[in-house]
Amino acid sequence: MQRLYDFLRRNPTWVDSFWAVALFGISCVSITNVNGAGDQQGSSLAPALPIAVVLSTVVALRRRMPEKMLVLAVAAGLAQLVLDVPSAPEDFAMLVIIYTVAADGARWASRFALIGGLCAGTLSQLRWPATEAGGLGGVLIAIFQTVPFALAWVLGDSIRTRRAYLAQLEERAARLEKEREAQAKVAVAAERARIARELHDVVAHNVSVMVVQADGAAYVMDTAPDQARKALETISGTGRQALAEMRRLLGVLRTGEHQEGGEYVPQPDVEQLDDLIEQCRTSGLPVDFKVEGTPRPLPSGVELTAYRIVQEALTNTRKHGGPNAGASVRLVYFDDGLGLLVEDDGKGAPHELYEEGGADGQGHGLIGMRERVGMVGGTLDAGPRPGGGFRISALLPLKAAH
Repeated sequence: MQRLYDFLRRNPTWVDSFWAVALFGISCVSITNVNGAGDQQGSSLAPALPIAVVLSTVVALRRRMPEKMLVLAVAAGLAQLVLDVPSAPEDFAMLVIIYTVAADGARWASRFALIGGLCAGTLSQLRWPATEAGGLGGVLIAIFQTVPFALAWVLGDSIRTRRAYLAQLEERAARLEKEREAQAKVAVAAERARIARELHDVVAHNVSVMVVQADGAAYVMDTAPDQARKALETISGTGRQALAEMRRLLGVLRTGEHQEGGEYVPQPDVEQLDDLIEQCRTSGLPVDFKVEGTPRPLPSGVELTAYRIVQEALTNTRKHGGPNAGASVRLVYFDDGLGLLVEDDGKGAPHELYEEGGADGQGHGLIGMRERVGMVGGTLDAGPRPGGGFRISALLPLKAAH
């Protein structure tokens, strides 16, 4: 049964042809009965058979070419008026084509069908008046004959409106689905960019510490074994910390990996700056650290941004400051934000690092800083100091700007 229904839905012309044949059969029976009864109008019914064929064709092809079938139906109706062929069952095709054009046809055809349908009842009553009805009765009959045509048009136009509404809903749903997919892709890209920045910070900082310690250990291996052993222990601890953070970040990148028991570490905050600076001091970089204002809890995004800025700034000092560089870190708690000032007295970074935001083709430290600060609505200023060295100043508001 379902297959038959699907076939009929895919081939509507077959359905219409069936009803056209049925309508033509009923019309033939009606024509035969009228002629057999010897009606006075029987002689005028000779053209009835061709008109029945035309109107049956209108029903058969109404969905394939609705506008053309409407014109053909109007021509058949006018032929009935001119040739004096009274109303017959085949005239039901006019109701069908009016409905079809109102539902599926062009707008001009729909309006034309409405006008023709409203005129049909009046024209029929004028051409074949009911002799037993008076003037008022004839008007009522004309109105009664007009009602089916008007209802057919209203039904078809309602179907058109409903289809347009459903199409609009489908289009809106499709558009929303595309927007959701686009937003999901943007969110994934943003998350991957954040993870990339995290990886850069972890690798750049910890590897630079390990390189400095390894160089120092190799230098004092023979003359100061205890100092070399301490440097190797620092390398080991730094490597483990880097591996733990990298494992956490890479675990996020692996879709569907939520195994328990993995090594996950919390996001760093300003309270861990003491450990970070002590690690830098151990690696041979003198750092002066000061905290001004009253420390208080901050949003996690602000704390992570502050930690990463200090980490990246000190990493850049080790990379570009030279062998005798020193640094200072100043953390200031304001009423509405957190201020950071990281300075060093080294030779400074290459000019390209701050001229174009950090895109020197070798690293993306300053770019990552600016992105982090921008995400929390803050401001960042980076560049060479007047007296030599490099300075990074940041202001992180407690509430992001809208």
